[in-house]
Amino acid sequence: MKLWYLPVFLLYIAVAVAPAAQAPAPRNLSPFEQTLIAAENSFISAAKKGDPEFLKRTLADDYDSISFDGQEYGRQEVIDQLSFGGVELQAYNMKVVPAGENSAIVTYDVILHVPEVEDQGPPPRYQHWSSVWVKQGDQWKLKFQQATATHWGDW
Repeated sequence: MKLWYLPVFLLYIAVAVAPAAQAPAPRNLSPFEQTLIAAENSFISAAKKGDPEFLKRTLADDYDSISFDGQEYGRQEVIDQLSFGGVELQAYNMKVVPAGENSAIVTYDVILHVPEVEDQGPPPRYQHWSSVWVKQGDQWKLKFQQATATHWGDW
């Protein structure tokens, strides 16, 4: 009499386990990918805590940035903006696209939090960022970044 729940339980287990079984196994990152992801994470950390010395060392002399709203910012403007820290963001889904032996593009998604008092309304909370890194001598320099809003309804 109580065996009627067994098929329901088995169906529940099958549904719960199937997506996990189909998920691709995480792949090992190459040393090149590890280096670029570490560089990007260091930039994010410097932006969060406000580290102008790191930014001066890391941003290429001809660094350029395009904000989520299409505005262009040069090297010194970005250093000035990020030197105070307080940038609250969560980066995820980082990928490295090699663009040659000494360059790469790091792309990732961001959840961004900016207090409304610093803007005329919050910027898009969900964005996609792309960073171009170039190797100059033995150092990786951040040359270009672009942020793209991914959910326009979040304004």
